[in-house]
Amino acid sequence: MRFLPVNLDAMLVELDDLPQTLALLASLQAEPIDGIEELVPAARTLLVRHRPAKLSQAALVERIGARSLTAQVERAATLIEIPVDYTGEDLDEVAQMLGLSRDEVIRRHTASEYTVAFTGFAPGFAYLSGGDPNLNVPRRTTPRTRIPAGAVGLAGPFSGVYPQASPGGWQIIGVTATPMWDLGREVPALLQPGFRVRFIDMASRPARPSAALATQPPAASITVEPHGAALEIRSTGLQALFQDTGRTGRAGQGVSASGAVDQGALRAANRLVGNASDMACVEIAYGGFEFVCRGEAVVAFTGADAPLVITSAGGASWSAPGYQAIALSDGDSLMLGQPHAGMRSYLAVRGGFAIAPVLGSCSTDTLARVGPAAIATGDVLPIRSVVRGAIVGLHEQPPADLPTMDETITLDVVMGPRTDWFTPEAVALLSSQVWKVTPQSNRVGLRLAGEQPLTRANAAELPSEGTTLGALQVPPSGQPVLFMADHPLTGGYPVIGAVASYHLDLAGQVPIGASLRFNPIHPFGTP
Repeated sequence: MRFLPVNLDAMLVELDDLPQTLALLASLQAEPIDGIEELVPAARTLLVRHRPAKLSQAALVERIGARSLTAQVERAATLIEIPVDYTGEDLDEVAQMLGLSRDEVIRRHTASEYTVAFTGFAPGFAYLSGGDPNLNVPRRTTPRTRIPAGAVGLAGPFSGVYPQASPGGWQIIGVTATPMWDLGREVPALLQPGFRVRFIDMASRPARPSAALATQPPAASITVEPHGAALEIRSTGLQALFQDTGRTGRAGQGVSASGAVDQGALRAANRLVGNASDMACVEIAYGGFEFVCRGEAVVAFTGADAPLVITSAGGASWSAPGYQAIALSDGDSLMLGQPHAGMRSYLAVRGGFAIAPVLGSCSTDTLARVGPAAIATGDVLPIRSVVRGAIVGLHEQPPADLPTMDETITLDVVMGPRTDWFTPEAVALLSSQVWKVTPQSNRVGLRLAGEQPLTRANAAELPSEGTTLGALQVPPSGQPVLFMADHPLTGGYPVIGAVASYHLDLAGQVPIGASLRFNPIHPFGTP
């Protein structure tokens, strides 16, 4: 085993091959180590996220290193047959690369039985191993911006099916109507690790009728309590989403945690109104959010430094402070203006919003499309009844270091796990150069632009491996992407480092157009 730093609360265990990875995963699942919070398996790595206060990285390395890798992981009895229309736009190119005919590619793809090795990239996306070893083709040099739902593709030794329309770089050889991900099922992901899979050529063997690709049902329902208070939305600004602390422990279905980008601000907002600190708030990007209170409510805004203006039902207006509980009467309206510093604000309401969780969380994952729909103008957000005895108005201190576009923000970075894939000059350039946050940035990641791109020393194709919040993934352009809350669970580009866990909230408040510097630190947290 080789242990590679990922962050102060995560490491990557690199192994020789997929069987060893699955053996280690099975061992850690059968006999868990107290302090490990999540395991994300990939082709030949296992991402281990842990609680440093419970288990140090040195102790974790020692305990994982003692595990045996000789166990053979048994395949599940479940067999899933997937009918495929082999008309993919890359089928001819794949045949040419392999020196085979179209028919021979199809024959080989349908002749083998596959195993779900691991999941990632998107909910319901399964990496299928065990196919014909000759069907080994690289990803496309330039990923497509959109691949349709149900596309069947090849990448390296793996086959896979895209559960939903998304960008991607796999070689597409066909399409299926079998839904890979459906929230209407008890277990939304059709393919689970260990399941066996066979592809059926629809042209040669008509398959039983299959359900059409599932359209995601309403991801969360809102319950209006009789005579309860509610917030009527007049304006949402650029983006307003429900977010809580996220949905951990769903890696087996390819679902990442998501959750609030600034977790500290979310918890502070809830504490101010007397809620449990992990309850759902409204996350608002760049202000411009306005609502009218129907009934009486207590609210609080945290996060970005933005002006708040209350207008009573009678027309009187006054400014209100952030990081304080605010009592609203029926008919009062509240307007959140454009931030002076930071860019994300969090709105909490005493009692919490009456919204049902999806897979254990009310967070909206914009990449995976899991969770409530974005809040829209005209929506009415009901408020739950208040639990008696909740303490309201506790003091919360606003952060003193909210970033602005007029300054350069420095973020500490834990180097690894793939620092050695880059030239020494590129590693030095990461910290010596200023990086601009581009307009293409969002909750998936901050796309950065530097005067000089980062160059790789290793041009090989990296097998997909688990990624973490704060990772600095470097695509072929050499311009890094800083992964945010809605990042994919796995990725195929090397990660040069990751923003230290204690700077993640700060990174979540960096506005578009701001400048960043990175300060490398020792993997175990010593500057």
